[in-house]
Amino acid sequence: MTGPLAKEALLAYTNAMNISLPSEQQKWLEAEVAAGRFDSIGDALAAAVAELMSADRTDLAWAKPYVEQARASVARGDVISGEEFFKRLETRLDKLRSS
Repeated sequence: MTGPLAKEALLAYTNAMNISLPSEQQKWLEAEVAAGRFDSIGDALAAAVAELMSADRTDLAWAKPYVEQARASVARGDVISGEEFFKRLETRLDKLRSS
């Protein structure tokens, strides 16, 4: 076989994978497909793998300003002990409870 169909058939073959799942996971996947949430078990697994890949690449750049702010506070000595923090917190909570 030659041409575009041959390439597509080869890709389908080389991208195939046999996996073993616990029966509970297999039944769940089958139920998800039956409910119409996915077109196939392969689609459901592809979505799960994509989600895992995305989680690995999570961008934490949003946290950088907060970390820098915290480091600057520590450098200035604007810190309290954990014991003092919880004492202040408990005082605030007592005030809120009594009002």
